[in-house]
Amino acid sequence: MSTGQIITMIVSIIVTAVVFFLLGILYRKRVSEREIQSAEEEAKRIINESIKTAENKRREALLEAKEEIHKSRSEYEREVKERRAELQKQERRLQQKEENLDKKTDALEKKNDQLTRKLQSADEQQEEIEKVKQEQLSTLEKISGYTVEEAKQHILEDLQTEVTHEMAVKIKESELKYKEEADAKAKEIITLAIQRCAADHASEVTVSVVPLPNDEMKGRIIGREGRNIRAIETLTGVDLIIDDTPEAITLSSFDPVRREVARLALEKLIQDGRIHPARIEEMVAKAQREVNATIKAEGERAVFETNVHGLHPDIIKLLGRMKYRTSYGQNVLSHSIEVSHISGLIASELGVNVAVAKRAGLLHDIGKAIDHEVEGSHVTIGVDLARKYKESEEVVHAIEAHHGDVEPHTVIACIVQAADTISAARPGARRENIENYVKRLEKLEEVTKSFSGVESCYAIQAGREIRIMVKPEEVSEDEMVLLARDIAKKIENELTYPGQIKVHVLRETKAVEYAK
Repeated sequence: MSTGQIITMIVSIIVTAVVFFLLGILYRKRVSEREIQSAEEEAKRIINESIKTAENKRREALLEAKEEIHKSRSEYEREVKERRAELQKQERRLQQKEENLDKKTDALEKKNDQLTRKLQSADEQQEEIEKVKQEQLSTLEKISGYTVEEAKQHILEDLQTEVTHEMAVKIKESELKYKEEADAKAKEIITLAIQRCAADHASEVTVSVVPLPNDEMKGRIIGREGRNIRAIETLTGVDLIIDDTPEAITLSSFDPVRREVARLALEKLIQDGRIHPARIEEMVAKAQREVNATIKAEGERAVFETNVHGLHPDIIKLLGRMKYRTSYGQNVLSHSIEVSHISGLIASELGVNVAVAKRAGLLHDIGKAIDHEVEGSHVTIGVDLARKYKESEEVVHAIEAHHGDVEPHTVIACIVQAADTISAARPGARRENIENYVKRLEKLEEVTKSFSGVESCYAIQAGREIRIMVKPEEVSEDEMVLLARDIAKKIENELTYPGQIKVHVLRETKAVEYAK
């Protein structure tokens, strides 16, 4: 084909395609117009039906609303009628109440008038009674010779005398009753404890005497220009008394441990025969080691003997030191062991903790181990030591209260106090020098004479009883009971003494007449 034919063919194909395309568009347009028209008709139909349905529902709603309004109106009218009826009833009740109140008000006014008249009458009668009373009081004062105040005082004195008598009788009866019961029980417990704990007592002294083989040894101990005796006294802290006593030297010191070290060292020097400052220093050191070993062994023995466990090692050493400590001639370690045993026995009888009682009894005098080195009483020192080494508060309180420095508030404290007294009161357990003994008796009589009505008093039975003569015109028989009680309380608070003191009050009635 030629080029012109090809172009003509292509042009015809393009024209044909364009024609077909335009025909398709026209066909689609007509189809769309028909669909739109049918959709509009359908929409009109649906709208018409909706309008009809809405109209029907509106009519139905109007009918229902009218019916509801009618129903509500009927109920409202019924409620209004009921409320009106109720209001009418309440109005009638209020009217009745008002009428009743008016009647009551009238009655109250009448009663008030009557009461006012009665009060006026009562006031008038009271005035008349007061006048009569004053006249009668005046008449009574003239007849009796007493004023009102004097009569009151006389009645009060009579009443006080009667009450004092009854109180004295009651106190005496109660004391006798409870004392008899308590004495019987206490005697049983204490007797049993003493029987089960029999202890020997050896009298201790505050000085040590070292025997010498001959009097020539005194000169060797003194040494050239006194150098040996000065060395001994300096190293041990003990005074050596070399007097005219044949073949003996006396060692004196307030510290018993130092005195024991000096005694052992001096005995070793005498046996050795070589006495010079270097040898003295060596023997003193050796004696110190021996005493320390003895102290430890004695402390362990005391713990083993009393079966008290868990003590601090330092406390055990302090117990051992008490072997060389005395109190009124009584060995303090032996005394503490005995108090521990007695406390345990009494505690077992009373059903109290035996272990705590024995522990408190063993440690009650622990302060005496170092009371020569530390200021304060042995009670205060003992309390500080017990707290320092973590002892229980029950044990600390027992130590603090065993001499009555504080009031005992536990059974253990009372038991230790009693056991301490029992151990100290054993025959031969303690001795007292004559000077302290006389001072104690004088103080006892001085305390007793401080009470009014006491004519004379005498301390008898080695200070175990105070016999008091009272003035019969100042102290009645009933007041004697109260006076004895007050004197006993003051003696307990102000004096320190072993055992107990009997307060014996005597009142003598005399009748004196002269024949002329």
